[in-house]
Amino acid sequence: MKKILVLVFILVNLVFSNDFIKEESSVFEENNISNIPNTNELTDENQKEEQIIAPIPVSKNLYLSYLKYPNHIYKNQRFEIDVKALITRTNYDRIETHFIDGINMLPLNAQNPWALSSTGRNVYENKYYFKAYDANFLLPTIEVKLYDNNILVESRKLVPPKISFSEVARADENFSNIIAQELSLLTSKTKQYTNKQALTIIDLEGMYSNFEDFFIKGFEDQGITLIEDEYPKQHMIYYVVIPIYQKTITFNYFNTNKKRLEKIVIPIKFEEELVSTQTDLNPNNSSFEFYKKVAIGVLALVFLILFIWRKSYIYLIVFLIAAIAFMLFAMPNKNIKLKENTVIYILPTKNSTIFKKMTSITNVEEMKRKNDFVKVMFKIDENKFIGWVKEKDVIKN
Repeated sequence: MKKILVLVFILVNLVFSNDFIKEESSVFEENNISNIPNTNELTDENQKEEQIIAPIPVSKNLYLSYLKYPNHIYKNQRFEIDVKALITRTNYDRIETHFIDGINMLPLNAQNPWALSSTGRNVYENKYYFKAYDANFLLPTIEVKLYDNNILVESRKLVPPKISFSEVARADENFSNIIAQELSLLTSKTKQYTNKQALTIIDLEGMYSNFEDFFIKGFEDQGITLIEDEYPKQHMIYYVVIPIYQKTITFNYFNTNKKRLEKIVIPIKFEEELVSTQTDLNPNNSSFEFYKKVAIGVLALVFLILFIWRKSYIYLIVFLIAAIAFMLFAMPNKNIKLKENTVIYILPTKNSTIFKKMTSITNVEEMKRKNDFVKVMFKIDENKFIGWVKEKDVIKN
């Protein structure tokens, strides 16, 4: 019986053993080899998939930061922001700066070039000047781009800092709209302008100032004659027409260092000479000139009558001389053109006070020439004035 059981067990094992071997061997059959993924191919596909999904590593060779900026600014104030760029790469030939997303705020010198800093070979610095016109402002984001052969190689952005804003001296009647770190009066001159008015020329110098907004309340006729803007330093020549009895000119400016209003008092001291730009000094309007013309005309007429009566050629010669003189005096002034940015002086001297600066090519009347100067007559708001310009500022025909 035992032998029979052992034989049955052996037969069963043999049967199942053959099925297993057959099933296992089928995995390696020729028809199924193509379904097995190649290990090398799988590795390549995984690598490709990783290259598509994973971000491409980019080395950072451009670093931006602020060196200096104000924490608080005032309306109409000019202020400075200093920026630093650390560039560690060598494959670039051009730096571009862009200002984006600014609100009521753009740099006044957006094209200012980057300068190599003294602190390091790869460090560059730039100073940008801004002006606050409105409380609703946002400094722009500064974007710096590096180019190599007109191909962008790297770009970075610098987020703007938070700066508070306020207005000053809104109720101050003497406030001149000037907000400056420092303002000084260099000199002033006052000359008689008309019988009831005087002309005062003010020479001012400022640091981090806004001279373009300068205005003295209480005077109707005033304006900027000249601004030399080498920011942060500014130089301005300003004119004011005041009543002849005025003793002083007073105005205030806001000192950003002291954070308070400072008073400037200009004493009125008259110069001896009368301003040559006074309308009454126009020879064509002078009563003396009028009577002179009449006298020469009458003289010419008398000698013409004597020539007709006496038939003497001496009277004819005198008549012709008087007639030519009368025509020369009666002849209108020659029209000439002044170059752009021509300065008009009160007197024909190098140290004379500047009265006006012509910002464009201007037509004027030539009156006479003296010491490399030309006396001209020009119009301002339909009023005629006399002044002197340098001969080199006259456009030659």
